[in-house]
Amino acid sequence: MQYPDRIQLYSLGTPNGQKAAVALEEMALPYEAHRVDIMEGDQFTDEFVTINPNSKIPAIVDPNGPNGEPLAVFESGAILIYLAEKSGKCLPPDPAARSECLQWLFFQVGGVGPMFGQFGHFYKYAKEKIPYGIERYQTEVKRLLGVLEKRLQERDFLVGAEYTIADIATFPWVGCLVWGYKAAEILELESFPAVMAWYDRCAKRPASVRGLEVTK
Repeated sequence: MQYPDRIQLYSLGTPNGQKAAVALEEMALPYEAHRVDIMEGDQFTDEFVTINPNSKIPAIVDPNGPNGEPLAVFESGAILIYLAEKSGKCLPPDPAARSECLQWLFFQVGGVGPMFGQFGHFYKYAKEKIPYGIERYQTEVKRLLGVLEKRLQERDFLVGAEYTIADIATFPWVGCLVWGYKAAEILELESFPAVMAWYDRCAKRPASVRGLEVTK
């Protein structure tokens, strides 16, 4: 640890890992990144388990948490909310807009992330190609993309004109369909023009460009 006074980020360049890095960059919060190689089992070390007992990335430790005490935070959605509240950025202060933002954040946490991830497993990583698994999750991914498409047809971002943690949480998963799973053709991503235009808006933000390079 070179900068103990900064937020410590433990992550890898997965969609969930990218969320935290992009948020830290977007919110201009000083941090130090540590690569956790989940393929090598780094997430099971005693040091990491004390930060996240569930042995998943990302996780953060804020040395200047509430009341000035260190605080460890795991689960990517919880991290985004914590960072937004700490910085006062990317989470609307208006109660109605805040609720809307959190609804779309949890749409990602409970739907987009798990379903896109399962699709990627069966489509790209499974040792045995199981048509039922591929077809099931392909159908669900396209359904979720359809929900996003309808939402984004008349909005720049998920909560209107304002870029929020809901966008930060979701756009890396859309990017993973293209760059990680190489599934643009099978998912017919050209059929979701509003989603892809939104993805470009999010991914091309300077903070996103920086954050997507962290802990690759």
